[in-house]
Amino acid sequence: MSNEHKSETEAEHNERMRALQQEMRAKIKAANEKRDLLIVHTGDGKGKSTAAFGMLARMLGHGRRCAVIQFIKSGDKATERLLRGPLLSWHWFGDGFTWDTQNRASDIARCREGWSIACGYLRNPEVNFLLLDELNIAMAYNYLPVDEVIVAVRERVAGIHVVITGRGAPPVLIDAADLVTEMREIKHPFKSGVKAQIGIEL
Repeated sequence: MSNEHKSETEAEHNERMRALQQEMRAKIKAANEKRDLLIVHTGDGKGKSTAAFGMLARMLGHGRRCAVIQFIKSGDKATERLLRGPLLSWHWFGDGFTWDTQNRASDIARCREGWSIACGYLRNPEVNFLLLDELNIAMAYNYLPVDEVIVAVRERVAGIHVVITGRGAPPVLIDAADLVTEMREIKHPFKSGVKAQIGIEL
């Protein structure tokens, strides 16, 4: 409870909750449009891909056909093993952190390869959910042109929710998106010398 509501009486609280209920019901009633969404998870905090994988699990639970393309990273094989099934296609187009690969030409080629697969899914009416993990990084490093990505996503066939993750989302992507969430780092164990943990980062 916020400080402004701590001193309210029971009757005041009940009245405020009734007003809030009416407001929310009116908003729900007014929001009758259903369509596919462009969703962006960005920011310097942890949890961007993890949140996207939660959406992926929910979509699979609803029996929807999904695809994941991981750029830059060498893949999240533990999550893929957990969610694998006939409704999910998973692709890796990264060789690990860019500071480890030390090969810009190879990184660009791998991103191009992954983007070609992504464009195929964007034109596939049988796909309901496409997760483009770390695509923001590929655009930030100029491995893929931002304008090319925006055009392809905007021109996708109807019915595909697209989720794009990675820090440094370009402003034009944020403007085009329906839902943008910024993960902000407040504290991280790595800065205290703690290694990445299985099930948390790996």
